[in-house]
Amino acid sequence: MKVDGSCHCGKIRFEADVDLAAVTICHCTDCQQLTGTAFRVSVPAAASTLRFVGGTPKTYVKTADSGRQRIQGFCADCGTPLYSTGIDAHPAHYMLRTGCMTQRDSLVPREELWRRSALPWLPNLHCDRSLDQEDD
Repeated sequence: MKVDGSCHCGKIRFEADVDLAAVTICHCTDCQQLTGTAFRVSVPAAASTLRFVGGTPKTYVKTADSGRQRIQGFCADCGTPLYSTGIDAHPAHYMLRTGCMTQRDSLVPREELWRRSALPWLPNLHCDRSLDQEDD
C-alpha cells in the first residue's frame, strides 16, 4: 500500500510503500518512553520505497538494554517521531510510525511485541499474535 505522511508541523513529508499485514504494536519500555504513551504502532517500509519529499529528519542512535542500536528519526522542530532503522550504512527497511501517516486508519496492527511490558490498564487489543521479543 502506498502511504504518505508528515510530522505534526508539516516541515517533513514522506511517501513509502508498506505491507498492511506487517503493522505491529510494541509495548517495550523504550517505545513507551519514545512516544510518551503506552505503546508504539509501526509498519515496515523497504528503504528503496521511502522518499522524503519535504524536509530532512534529525536522527540519533538509541541503545537498548540489550545493546542493540537503532537510529530514531524525528522532526527537529516539532519532535514528531517518524521512523527507526538499523545502524547499517544502507538499511534494508525503516519502521515508520503510523500516527504520522495520512492512511493511519487503514494500518491495523496484526501483532503485539513485548506484551509483558504492556501497561496493566490497557485492554486486550486483539491482535493476531502477541510476542515477547524485540522488533524495534
